[in-house]
Amino acid sequence: KLTLSYLKSLTSFCSGSCAIKFPSLEVLVVDDCHNMMIFSRGELSAPMLHKVQLKTWDKEHSAWKDDLNTTIQQVNLKRESFIKKRREGLQSQSYLPSALAPSINLHTKLEILPMMVAGVWSDDNNLQLEATTQFQKLLSIESMPIEEVIESGVVPRFVEFLMREDYPQLQFQAAWALTNIASGTSENTKVVIEHDAVPIFVKLLASPSDDVREQAVWALGNVAADSSGCRDLVLSEGALIPLLAQLNEHTELSMLRIATTTLSNLCRGKPRPLFDQVRPALPALAQLIHSNDEQVLTDACWALFGLSGDRNNDKIQAVIEAGVCGRLVELLGHPSPSVLTPALWTVGNIVMGDDFQTQCIINHGAVPCLLALLIHNHKNSIKKEVSWIISNIACGNREQIQAVIDAGLIGPLVNLLQNAEFDIKEEAAWAISNASSRGTHDQIKYLVTEGCIKPLCDLLQCADPKIVTVCLEGLENILKVGEAEKNTDSDIGDINQFAQLVEEAEGLEKIENLQSHDNNEIHEKSVKILETYWCGRVVGPQLDLC
Repeated sequence: KLTLSYLKSLTSFCSGSCAIKFPSLEVLVVDDCHNMMIFSRGELSAPMLHKVQLKTWDKEHSAWKDDLNTTIQQVNLKRESFIKKRREGLQSQSYLPSALAPSINLHTKLEILPMMVAGVWSDDNNLQLEATTQFQKLLSIESMPIEEVIESGVVPRFVEFLMREDYPQLQFQAAWALTNIASGTSENTKVVIEHDAVPIFVKLLASPSDDVREQAVWALGNVAADSSGCRDLVLSEGALIPLLAQLNEHTELSMLRIATTTLSNLCRGKPRPLFDQVRPALPALAQLIHSNDEQVLTDACWALFGLSGDRNNDKIQAVIEAGVCGRLVELLGHPSPSVLTPALWTVGNIVMGDDFQTQCIINHGAVPCLLALLIHNHKNSIKKEVSWIISNIACGNREQIQAVIDAGLIGPLVNLLQNAEFDIKEEAAWAISNASSRGTHDQIKYLVTEGCIKPLCDLLQCADPKIVTVCLEGLENILKVGEAEKNTDSDIGDINQFAQLVEEAEGLEKIENLQSHDNNEIHEKSVKILETYWCGRVVGPQLDLC
């Protein structure tokens, strides 16, 4: 038997035209020689040769197609199908072939656990691989018995197998088993960490085996996803830079997805990671958000959301300088909520920065996109987030408030303020109140023409003191403009038209009732409004102040 194993650069056994004789060769094993599509270009004499197989296949999956060169080609074509099946846990046979069949219950599967443990601790390479593969399958089923596997004592052995550079198939299966263990509870993840698997997984990011590298990325992602402490451990072991090295133009989609998920897990969570540790991810994320794959887009946007959080203008500026704003705004039109949501939240983080940072988002055309999200049939969580973003833009300068007005956002906001669920009304109230606080007289008059007074008055009866305060502030800003207008508009004389509108909306009675509110800020603000615009309506000792 002749075995060619793990020779990735091998294109043929003999590239010349010389004659090769194998008088007694019966079986050729080709194992992980991805580029070998021909055995020899010269004359070959192997009268006893009748079979070519992959090392990890059993005899039933051997091949022979007329001649050796044709057979080599067939084996390589079948290899991809084999790897796919292996990934899905469907490897054809094992030394315990029926024990892990789907039709067998979990109790029966666990009965053969001692035999699997013995295989893992065996000195025989084949038994090690078979047993580790069976553990991997056991850990891949629904309701996987992670605790039982941990208690069997095989975790340290799997960690040993991670270091078997001479046996990448075993590394891969051990990495897969540990990945599944790390996907369990925090205690399960802790077991993997305590056996020092994390630094080994980081080293495996440089493995020559595509499968091993991909599984190491997955394992690190599962560890990082468990908690901010686990995430920081993965970062402290230096995982980020070799992880980013997996992302290039030649990366397969499966690796691209897993690596982006892991990257996302490293960039978010609370408390946030140290920004200097994750800042190097920004150029890669700026590329990843141009992917056409929904999963990659989703995870890349969540990573940017994490990096732009904490209301830290320096972090926001770094994200802006990575050149992501234009694409993030484009993704506000993405049909999938799984992409739209993190893109929208990241835009929300950016507009929490200073006026210049907010303007960057506006300059890329975000405001009309926000209108589309408000008026189309999106779920309430999207409308709430959009209203919150508008409220932050309305906190800016007058030009930014005008951008909100010009995009036609005030009418839909007022509609939400009147008719939406309360959590959306809250954000819409903030948006209107913020615009009234910083807007010009003309801008505030526009808010009134769009019908904002009545819904603001209606919310004065809500149970949330903060929202009552916000609505009072908005109404006070509007009343100030009405007071200024009554002295400049000869048509209305000495009448505050906006005060009249508040009365017509039954707002005056509500403001009067707020004088007895338990919240001191609400009490004082309502009294002040009544003193200023309805002096005769103040009750109690404040009356003397009129």
